[in-house]
Amino acid sequence: MENDAATLYCTNESCQAANPLTHKFCLRCSTPLTKNYLWAVLDGPSVGSPGEILADRYLVLDKFLLLDTKPGLLALTSELDNLQPLKAYLRLIPYRLHVPQVYGALFLGDGPSHREILLLEKPPLLVDDKIQEVQLASELTTAWRDATSMRQLNWLWQIAHLWQPLASEGVVSSLLDSNVLRVEGSLVRLLELRFDAATFPELPQLGQFWQQLVSGAKPAITEFVNEVSLSLIQGKINSTDQLIGVLDRGLAGLGRSQTPSIKIITKTDTGPSRQRNEDACSPPSGTLVSKPPQPTALAIVCDGIGGHEGGNVASNLAIETIQQQVQQLTKVPYDHIDPSLLLNDLEKAVAIANDKISQRNDSENRQGRQRMGTTLVMALPVAHEMYITHVGDSRAYWITRHGCYQVTLDDDVASREVRLGYAIYREAIQQSSAGSLVQALGMGPSTSLHPTSARFMLDEDAVFLLTSDGLSDFDRVEEYWETEILPILVGEVPIANVADRLVEIANTKNGHDNVTIALVHYQVQYWEPEITIQAFIPESYSAKTIDFSSRGTDPTLLSSPNHKTQVIPDTEPAKRRSLPLQWIVPLIFVVAAGVLGLFVKQVRLRSPSVPLISSTPIPTSNPTIEATPIQRSLANLSPGWVIKTNNQITLGNNQSLPPGAFLQVINTKPNPKPASGNFSVSMQVCANKSTQTPANTNNPAVTSSVPSNSKPLPETVLLDFSQLKRFGVSVLPEDAPSPCTPVTQPPVTQPPDDSSPT
Repeated sequence: MENDAATLYCTNESCQAANPLTHKFCLRCSTPLTKNYLWAVLDGPSVGSPGEILADRYLVLDKFLLLDTKPGLLALTSELDNLQPLKAYLRLIPYRLHVPQVYGALFLGDGPSHREILLLEKPPLLVDDKIQEVQLASELTTAWRDATSMRQLNWLWQIAHLWQPLASEGVVSSLLDSNVLRVEGSLVRLLELRFDAATFPELPQLGQFWQQLVSGAKPAITEFVNEVSLSLIQGKINSTDQLIGVLDRGLAGLGRSQTPSIKIITKTDTGPSRQRNEDACSPPSGTLVSKPPQPTALAIVCDGIGGHEGGNVASNLAIETIQQQVQQLTKVPYDHIDPSLLLNDLEKAVAIANDKISQRNDSENRQGRQRMGTTLVMALPVAHEMYITHVGDSRAYWITRHGCYQVTLDDDVASREVRLGYAIYREAIQQSSAGSLVQALGMGPSTSLHPTSARFMLDEDAVFLLTSDGLSDFDRVEEYWETEILPILVGEVPIANVADRLVEIANTKNGHDNVTIALVHYQVQYWEPEITIQAFIPESYSAKTIDFSSRGTDPTLLSSPNHKTQVIPDTEPAKRRSLPLQWIVPLIFVVAAGVLGLFVKQVRLRSPSVPLISSTPIPTSNPTIEATPIQRSLANLSPGWVIKTNNQITLGNNQSLPPGAFLQVINTKPNPKPASGNFSVSMQVCANKSTQTPANTNNPAVTSSVPSNSKPLPETVLLDFSQLKRFGVSVLPEDAPSPCTPVTQPPVTQPPDDSSPT
């Protein structure tokens, strides 16, 4: 219970009045009152006694649960660098839907009894405002038995996606701790992070944990969960890619028992302070689209950059291009769509839109600040999933009866600072260049663009809000979602009325920019299937062949002081440091190679022969690489091993590796993006630059078909494990003569990529 005697201070800077905790709006200025519930991370019985006020602002609600009574003030951070767990939380900000983020720190006591307590924001809670009760969300193991079969598999699917990024930070033990592993409706949410011991958990341990859930699984999936958990224990499932693929098939089977209906409404407005509306949306503003009867439903919001120089042209061109590209989806049955291929198709559509805008800039000789561009966020509901793709700072929010969740991470300086571990978000957004973008459509070729795509399983009614920063600035969505958007889910207000109201809030509470929003109302009817879902565990896992566009790491970007939305070079530091950021990032890479696994971007290849929407799996002409008699295989690549390409691999910048090229493994790193593969592999190319033939051409065991007149090969390449499987490569046996010189040290490759991972 909250302390009724305590007061909650208004976040409005011009008000800051004290209010009773029972009020939702400020008595003086009517601003929605912000309740920031915090979780204290510490070893000990409790942070204080219930009702106690710590540091003149934090009200103790329970042993480790606090309420910030002065949410308008920044939390103390001056000694945060001394807290060892800090950086893991920061670098996992792309996964903040599941991992709580750092709010600040609480420093109590002096001398030997001094305590530094990390405070985490938005812990998994159940809040009942009617009776003023706050309690922790249920443990997954407790809520498991009462969940539907769709939700049970959904929870396992989310854990599978979290395994690799948490493992790369040394905190994967969090997914095996029932006290930490909580559920908030359909979402898996962690109470805090548990750091791995010297021997970190692997997938067999996950299987053992899941084996405990078999007895409480719904009848339709009991056999499925049992088979999956046993396959993890026995090593039949030995990668998260493979695990996710198996769970995807199970969810697809359950999805046939789920009937969704979708409504989309958009609204755009110039706003009170602008002369021109640079925003654009699809469907057209004020149009209500329903599926069914419409065969597809796609919502897009774009916020143009460039003012009178063409921001509105860029945003409308992006809408038009993406609509054309995604239109093919209406012709593809869901059963024939591979989720990983669809994600890449959406990113490819964004890349095509980017290139059209960029080419328009080039044809009009627009340079620097004169280049037009746009942000983008779009939502595509497909069966029981929602696909979200974004570039820039236009956002997507997921609203359920349990809460409001921001599911996109802004491509701005503040978010980049957090991902790099330099600052907590609440501190980073105070910097002068915090809101400046690090990428947007139209600023350069698609090889320098890093769109973020993600998909979300839906097993309950939800509303997705897409919005430009005209509404999202100053936390207006967080302030008003409960009073304005939640009524849609309970059928109290028509969706069109809510759209009008949100635009009104943007214009009256913010008013500094154009505003554009799209509301996607997803309703679902579900019934437990009578059939039993079977688990298909492939004997040898092989990813489908996908051709990606080659992506660089440094976008060509723009800075404009005349507009709030600015795009700045990715290497520009957001605040003064002893070294420029463009020096610090490579230095971190060389000194602490472990960071590379978090930020390096996968090399992607694109082939014009691959259709935009892949309706059926593309067969690969190369068999899965099997282990040699001495157990050499792609799955356990080690430094010094040599692999041979069986197909041409295009690397971008007009460079490629021909069939028969040899590469020697330098090192392997965990990959923070599960969809990209379990690990990335850094390799040196074993070829003579002048002749483009392998170094040991005199050795008949290692002859190559590299043409002598091809473009010089790169010295080193970086590929993902999943890409190596797609391309079809062979691992040379241990006793085969090596065409490569011994590896002595890791290469200094390109700096880690700062773009948002999915």
